[in-house]
Amino acid sequence: MKKKKLKKSLQKARYIVYKETRHNPTDNAWSFFGGFLGLSTIGILQGLFHTDDNSDILFLIGAFGATSVILFGNPHGPFAQPRNLFLGSLISAVIGVTVYKFFYIESMIWFSPALSVSLAILAMQYTKTLHPPGGAIALIANIGSDEIKSMGYFYVINPILTGIIILFVMAILFNNLSKNRVYPYRDEEIRHLKYGEKVCFWKKETNHSKSI
Repeated sequence: MKKKKLKKSLQKARYIVYKETRHNPTDNAWSFFGGFLGLSTIGILQGLFHTDDNSDILFLIGAFGATSVILFGNPHGPFAQPRNLFLGSLISAVIGVTVYKFFYIESMIWFSPALSVSLAILAMQYTKTLHPPGGAIALIANIGSDEIKSMGYFYVINPILTGIIILFVMAILFNNLSKNRVYPYRDEEIRHLKYGEKVCFWKKETNHSKSI
């Protein structure tokens, strides 16, 4: 009896591992080019506005790497949807700056980073806007360069808001080129949708709606 249960458990585990690690080369290619395009766009803008005096102010921060993974690697997932992307990022940025302003202690440099990330997680959970890169956004407000720390709440506008707007627009324009993707996600037969219908996501649902 125990052997049967063990065998059944091993079969189930094998199936789960296979399901979670299998690859679709075409979809992987879309993820690669989407991530490259999104971050390249931010990087180019960074280069255009870069000066020796504002190297940290504009656009490109590490958290956007994680955001790109979510937007282009799993565009149908809940963390990639606009509500989570925008509110999760902005809430985390505000919390990160606020915690640094009021709770940073030079002799306990670990305290404000830990507190800001923990509070960001809590706030995102309560507002149902969980977005994993939000943790990094809150953290950067506390451990970033002196220039980033001195920005105060302007950090929320730029680079955070500007960066996620750029990635959001690129995710809409690029992901929807694929017949197997629709971003933002909605419960429709994806392959029946035209590119214009997918990009204009705010319009009334089409006649192709059905569960996929």
